[in-house]
Amino acid sequence: MTGHDGARVTATTVALHPATPDEYDDLFTAFATIVDAGDGFPQGPSLTRAAFDDYWVAHSSAVWLARDSGRLAGAYYIKPNFVGRAAHIANAGYFVVDGHRGRGLGRRLVEHSLEQAQQLGFDAMQFNLVFASNPARSLYRALGFQEIGRIPAAVDGEDALIYWRSLP
Repeated sequence: MTGHDGARVTATTVALHPATPDEYDDLFTAFATIVDAGDGFPQGPSLTRAAFDDYWVAHSSAVWLARDSGRLAGAYYIKPNFVGRAAHIANAGYFVVDGHRGRGLGRRLVEHSLEQAQQLGFDAMQFNLVFASNPARSLYRALGFQEIGRIPAAVDGEDALIYWRSLP
C-alpha cells in the first residue's frame, strides 16, 4: 500500500497502547482539530477540554492510542453504550489523524477495539451516529456490522446511521 506521498507504508508500523493521563492533552488537541473541521463527529467547533474529557475519557472502559514514530496517528475509546441491564453492549469512537488516513489504520483500530471490547466483557458493539458520508461505512459492513437504523437529518441536515454487531 502506498501513502499520500507515494512511500510504501503499512498500519503495522504504528504502535497501539492504552492511553495514559499524560497523553490526554495530545489526544484532546488531535480530536479538537477533527471536530473543528466538522470531520465525522457531532460536537461543535471550539470544543472545550472539559467537554472532551467528559465525552472521550470520563465514561470510557478503555482508551487506546496509535502512535507512528512517537506522533499521535489515531485513537479510539470503548464504553458502555447503555446503562444497567443493557451495559453489555459497547460503543466506540475512532479517529485517524489527517496524514495517516488511507493506510489501513482505521481498520486496525476497529479490529483491535472489537477484541478489546470482548476482553472487557461486552458481547456486542453499536455505533449510534455514523454520518451517511463517512467513508468508514464500507469498513464497518466488511467487519460484520449491520445497519440497524437511520436518523434523518441528524446533524446539519445529514442523515446518520446506527450500526450493530455481536462480538464472537
